[in-house]
Amino acid sequence: MQKAIFITGGGSGIGRAIAVRFAREGWRIGLADVNESGLAATAALLPDGADTYVMDVRDRDAWRASLADFTAKSGGRLDVLANNAGIALGGPFAEADFAEIDRTVAINFMGVINGARIGHAYLKATPGACLLNTASASAIYGSAGLATYSATKFAVRALTEALDGEWHADGIKVRGLVPGFIDTPLLDPAAAGSNRSIRETVVAAGLELSTPDQVADAAWDAVHGDAVFAYVGKTAHRLRFAARWMPGRLRKMMRQGAVAQTE
Repeated sequence: MQKAIFITGGGSGIGRAIAVRFAREGWRIGLADVNESGLAATAALLPDGADTYVMDVRDRDAWRASLADFTAKSGGRLDVLANNAGIALGGPFAEADFAEIDRTVAINFMGVINGARIGHAYLKATPGACLLNTASASAIYGSAGLATYSATKFAVRALTEALDGEWHADGIKVRGLVPGFIDTPLLDPAAAGSNRSIRETVVAAGLELSTPDQVADAAWDAVHGDAVFAYVGKTAHRLRFAARWMPGRLRKMMRQGAVAQTE
C-alpha cells in the first residue's frame, strides 16, 4: 500500500522540499499551511499532486479535521507526520512585543504539541510510523537575539527526546531535524538592530547557508534511520561540537553577538 506523509508548513521552504523528496519515492503527500497559494504551488511541483489543507497549527479542530480527511483518503495510513511549521522572531528580548512572543510560542511549540497529540492515534495504527519534528540549531545553545525562537526550538527538542522514549512501546519512531541556517523565507526579515536581512547578516558573518533540499534528504534518512536527531549543515555541526567541548567560548560568542546588536 502507498505510504503517506502529512507535512505542516508545506507551502514553502523545508516543508516544500520534504514534499518533493517523499513524492519522488512514490508517497502520498498531505500538505498543511496557512498560505493557500503556497500550498497550490507546492502541489503543482509533485507528479501526483497532493491533498492540501489551509490550516493554522494552533487550531486543534483544524488538526482533527485535516488528519481525519487525509487518513480517510490514504486508506488509514499515516506513516510520517512532519511537524514542520514555524515562524522566526528576532530582536532584543527586553523590547519584544508580547503578542509576537505569544504567537511564536503558539505556532512553534504548541503547534507541534497539537500535531503530536492528535496525530498519535493515527501513527500508532500505522506499523513503523514516525513523528518528525523540525527543531533548529538554535536548540543546541540559546541564541542571543533569538531568545523566544530558541526557547521554542529547545522545547521541540525536549519533546522529541521524551516521546522517543514514551512512544517506543507504541511502535512509533520519533525523530528531530536540527538544521543550521537554511535559505528559506524565514531569513527574509531584518536582523535585530540592523537594516540588513537575517540572510545578509548570516552571510556577512561567514556562516554557511544550507538548502531546503539538504534538509529534505536528512528528513528521508531520519525517518528510515535510528538516530533521534539529524544535524544539517556545517553551522549545526559546529554548534553541537562547541556546546559539548567549548561551552565557554560559545558563551563568549553569544555575548559578543548581543553587544553587536546594540551598536
